[in-house]
Amino acid sequence: MIEFHNVHKAYRVEGREIPALQPTDLAIQSGEVFGLIGHSGAGKSTLLRLINRLEEPSGGRIVIDGEDITALDSEGLRRFRQRVGMIFQHFNLLSSKTVADNVALPLKLAGELSRSEIDRRVAELLARVGLSDHARKYPAQLSGGQKQRVGIARALATQPKILLCDEATSALDPQTTASVLQLLAEINRELKLTIVLITHEMDVIRRVCDRVAVMDGGVIVEQGAVADVFLHPRHATTQRFVLEDEQVDEGEQRDDFAHVAGRILRLTFRGEATYSPLLGTVARQTGVDYSILAGRIDRIKDTPYGQLTLALTGGDIDAALVCFREADVHLEILR
Repeated sequence: MIEFHNVHKAYRVEGREIPALQPTDLAIQSGEVFGLIGHSGAGKSTLLRLINRLEEPSGGRIVIDGEDITALDSEGLRRFRQRVGMIFQHFNLLSSKTVADNVALPLKLAGELSRSEIDRRVAELLARVGLSDHARKYPAQLSGGQKQRVGIARALATQPKILLCDEATSALDPQTTASVLQLLAEINRELKLTIVLITHEMDVIRRVCDRVAVMDGGVIVEQGAVADVFLHPRHATTQRFVLEDEQVDEGEQRDDFAHVAGRILRLTFRGEATYSPLLGTVARQTGVDYSILAGRIDRIKDTPYGQLTLALTGGDIDAALVCFREADVHLEILR
């Protein structure tokens, strides 16, 4: 659905070229939820806004649904943007217009539907986002979560194929964030939209995305399926995001359990293997004792996972490692 071919972007500031996005190749598949994560200044907002040419690339080609959008003139770009919805961090609603009028605005600008057709479409959209009873209210009368739902309804107005989310949950509290992410997941599942979202929170990526790209200094430093990147981060930037999500101190991580006796290993379970009684079975078969040093059980989108850091002592540790390797788990020996 979205292809970047050697796309780069630099801003001219006081006579100097400041690079925001280094030459980048990227492919985002139709119907997936693709996350871009990075700290402030990493280049993720620039990359997102290049997709609908709110930012003009300094070079390279951007191909959307088979069409080279970098070659479009102003009229072609206007038609193309009707196929791309965008949700903003701070909602960007018109305070002087009602909820219904905010949602109707893209349809009025497109000029393709009658007033009755626009009213019908707006009613459908407000029902989808759970705001049918708020159509005549103004943005100042809404909570943050309700404002973002209006923004989502407006972004869906022209029946786009792509939905861009620019830090769509960063201005919301955790409970409201969860409800908005659930709504985005439902929209992706039911409408088969391709969704690209940027965030600085790994938890947002874990809850809703299929794949993720990690950005640092205008470069994609790591990308892949969320489960692979989240459970087995390779780049230092990704590792920091995972530690922040787990609220683990980096100093403690570097300590590497130096004071703990025995063999240290990490087991990663996915799917139904998460709930298997593997530790007890291996302990009985091999006579090892184990201490759980760290662990978590949660979900990545719809898939349960577990990750345990263990210390093994006593018994036949080599036999225990063989049992773990033969089971439906990923084994890493830390020490």
